[in-house]
Formats: sequence, structure tokens, C-alpha cells
Amino acid sequence: NIEKIALTEPGSGFDILAEVRLDNERRFLACEVKSVGQPRHVRAALLQLRKAAGEMEPPAVPVFIAPYLSTEAQALCREFDVGYLDLVGNAWVEFDSVFIERQVDTRPPVIQRSLKSVFKPKSAQVLRVLLRDPGRAWRVVDLASASDVSVGHISNVRNELVDREWAEITGEGLRLTRPDDLLDAWRDDYEAPAGEYLSFYTTLHGAAFETAARTALNAQPGHPRAIFASFSAAHWLVPYGRVPTQYFYADERGVERLRDVLKLSPARSGSNVAVTVLKEQGLFGDAVETAPTTVCTSPVQTYLDLTAAGERGREAAEHLRKEALSWKK
Repeated sequence: NIEKIALTEPGSGFDILAEVRLDNERRFLACEVKSVGQPRHVRAALLQLRKAAGEMEPPAVPVFIAPYLSTEAQALCREFDVGYLDLVGNAWVEFDSVFIERQVDTRPPVIQRSLKSVFKPKSAQVLRVLLRDPGRAWRVVDLASASDVSVGHISNVRNELVDREWAEITGEGLRLTRPDDLLDAWRDDYEAPAGEYLSFYTTLHGAAFETAARTALNAQPGHPRAIFASFSAAHWLVPYGRVPTQYFYADERGVERLRDVLKLSPARSGSNVAVTVLKEQGLFGDAVETAPTTVCTSPVQTYLDLTAAGERGREAAEHLRKEALSWKK
């Protein structure tokens, strides 16, 4: 039973002291309340909270409270052996004979919007550059040039990555620290690139199809742009298994080029070629050439597209990730 709750004086190291009674024994909960639950802010608060709670006699049970705590922030609290609860309903408190644990899937709308903004098209251009070489440190100006976005937008993305502890700012610049966690979060909130989805049929198959398609592929500005995507890109990156449909991303001129060289005809059913005419062109800047004239989406983009392509796609995605996206810890 909770016997007493009191606000503490400034400088005490925590905000609320709650007295509870268990089997006629008194225990104290030292609670720190923060308005932000991003991992970077949580880590700093946990050190102070645990120290302050440990200095009490007898030592108090530290509990961290915030409006919302992500799975990463919750894991930090457990790592520091600090209980937690948020206003969404997540909670974990363990001491003596008490064990409380509750996990909910809900995320506040403001948190959901903030997370999704990291993966919007312009931000995604930055993430794809960073994930090409996670160990590299980037100056803001260099990263803006490589990703073709403004310096101001780079700063916004940088702040989000650092707050979530997916990246750190070093003397050499911004560097990813947890690329796998970043990719996991992106996968879970992935939205396919916006564009017009077109279905076609071609009589070309096998080597004849590949030879013809490679004459139309190009990701360079000023040219009709078309690149292998999804399962078709995975076939050239890390072969896993063929599917009956070939996939492409293209611009307006690129899809016309594909129509010509592949002899495509519109198909409402029985299609074997799918082309997404992209609304945003930034994805072409991340394309890779796996063999002469064979231009594909990068391993990161291919992985994301496969994860959204049903059970067979998820299997191919995990195979690609194991073979091409295994970074040193």
C-alpha cells in the first residue's frame, strides 16, 4: 500500500518520493519525472536518479517516469536496473516481492509523427547515405551534398538520430552507432515510395528479358531512369529465388524506355512486369550497379521493399540482410 507521496526539494536528484508498506516493512520509491523520453535524455537522467536513490537510507527504489518511453528507452531503464512507467501504460517495477510489468503497442500521435518524419523521402535520402557505410563520420555539408538535401534538413535528421541514440556526433562528424536498430525501426514503419503503379505483360523471358532490360537501365540525371527493384534487384544483389514478376522503379521517360525495349503491353491480369513511376526522384541517387549496365536499388532499399512483399518477400529480405547488411558491432 502507498502510505505517502511527497514532492522533493530542488537538488535532491529526483522529483517524487513515495512511501509504500509491504508486510509491515517500509520502502521508498524515488521517482524522476521528465517531459521527454528519448533515449539520449533518459540515459543522462538514469545516472543521476540511481545515484540519488542509492544515497538514501535505506536505499530507495529508483523509478523513471515520462509521457512515453520507446522500447529503446525501456531497455535502457532495465539496463540501469531502474523501474519505469509512462502515461501510455508501459511499466516495469521490480523490488523485494513486487514485480510489475506491462507492455502496450500504442504510441502517442506526436511520437508516431516524429518517428515517421525520420523516414519520409527527403530524410530517407540521408539515411540511405549513412547506411552505405555506418562506420563513416560525416560533416553536415558533405552529408548534404551526398544526399542532395539541404543543410537545414540534415540538422533535423541528425537531431532525431542522436536523440534516439542511433547516431552520435564525434569530432569528425555524425556517425551511426546502432545501424541495425535504425534499420529495424525503418522496416517496422516502412512506407513504399509514392508513385504510380503500372502492370504490364511481356513475352520476353529469362536471358532474353535480362539482356533487353539492361539496355534500358540508367539512374543518372538527364537520362530516362529505370532500375531493377524488389525481387528483381535482390536477384542481382544476393540471389535467393526467382518470382514470376519483374519489378522496376522508373521516371516518366524511363517507363517509356521500358515499354519500348521490353515490348510491354498493359495488363489488368496475368501481368509479369510491375513498374512504379516514382513521385520523388531521390531514390535513384542510391542505386547500385552490380554488373555492367545492371542498375538496382541498393541493398537497404531492396531489403525494405522485400519486407513489405508478403511472406516470400520477408524470407528473401532476411537472406539479403544476412548476406549484405551485416555490420560490425
